[in-house]
Amino acid sequence: MKKVVGLIVMLVFIHQFSFAQKESINWHSFEEVIEKTAANPKMILIDVYTDWCGWCKKMDRNTFTDPKVIEYVNNNFYAVKLNAENRKNKFKFRGKEYSEQSMARNMRVRSFPNFVIMDASMENITQLPGYREPDNFISSLKSLLENFEY
Repeated sequence: MKKVVGLIVMLVFIHQFSFAQKESINWHSFEEVIEKTAANPKMILIDVYTDWCGWCKKMDRNTFTDPKVIEYVNNNFYAVKLNAENRKNKFKFRGKEYSEQSMARNMRVRSFPNFVIMDASMENITQLPGYREPDNFISSLKSLLENFEY
């Protein structure tokens, strides 16, 4: 009986450990990306979301956990999560102070989820609004990168 209980405990531990080791997108703050892109230029993907947005949560659950999405985003972008309703988290960008909320407004984001793409000089290129399945999300990002030289 003790062996069975020990085996079950070990299997539960291994199962939990395997989830803890799961890769994820390397999310950065806006401030970190300003520094990173200055040192090593790269395109920027900004996930503009709200806490009440069901489709935003579905992106987090389904699309942003997909191994192909994780690999593609981490290899090609600096990724930022920006809460469009957060007034507290403030940062400086191009000599002005912004909150996450004021930055989302400055980027003219009006629907959620919305993905703002910036080039390495931190200029807005485009927005990709709405929920996207993993393959569609990668396809949209690839198409964008193929048509944009930075």
